[in-house]
Amino acid sequence: MKTDKKNENLRPAKEILEIMEIFNRRDPNPRCELNFSNAYTLLVAVVLSAQSTDKGVNRATENLFKVADTPQKMLDLGIEGLKSYIKTIGLYNNKAKSIMSLSKDLVEKYGGTVPHDRNALENLAGVGRKTANVVLNVWFNEPTLAVDTHVFRVAHRLNMSRGKTPLDVEKDLLKVLPPEYAKNANHWLVLFGRYICKAQSPDCLNCPINAYCHSFDKKG
Repeated sequence: MKTDKKNENLRPAKEILEIMEIFNRRDPNPRCELNFSNAYTLLVAVVLSAQSTDKGVNRATENLFKVADTPQKMLDLGIEGLKSYIKTIGLYNNKAKSIMSLSKDLVEKYGGTVPHDRNALENLAGVGRKTANVVLNVWFNEPTLAVDTHVFRVAHRLNMSRGKTPLDVEKDLLKVLPPEYAKNANHWLVLFGRYICKAQSPDCLNCPINAYCHSFDKKG
């Protein structure tokens, strides 16, 4: 009988749920660390956060969103005006083009509102599945799971998934997680990966799920 290598040594679903319950007890209402005031500013902030830190994005958008917190205001600001606010962010030229394009589409196709629809979101410039998942989760309260580098890494380190792509990891986790956990799982895993289970120097001594970890680089 052949062994399914993809699922070999994967953590049992029961243990994944136990880990999520620990996260839930510690932080029942986790929050996105990007600053935003409406669906549009959330969308822009997430687009800007690609390959950038949330702190860096927040520094740039603090003043940007004072003058451009709607698609029409962003179009009025213009691409050079936008660049002047976000030039400290990596890939800001391409991100500026995407933001202007998606703002134009939002005004012309959706009356200036951010659509509550995955396909519509993913058809906007600069918006892929991860960004759409964040908007659907954070603004529209859907149990979607955005797999960024933290989630991808933590899911593999804890043997929750062997998925080779973010979509594979997303599917693996959503097979196990009930909606009440799926709603917050992205935030729990992102914050856990950002502050505790860091890539180079995991803080194992202060890890709330230390007993569940069998990673080769576990410390202590």
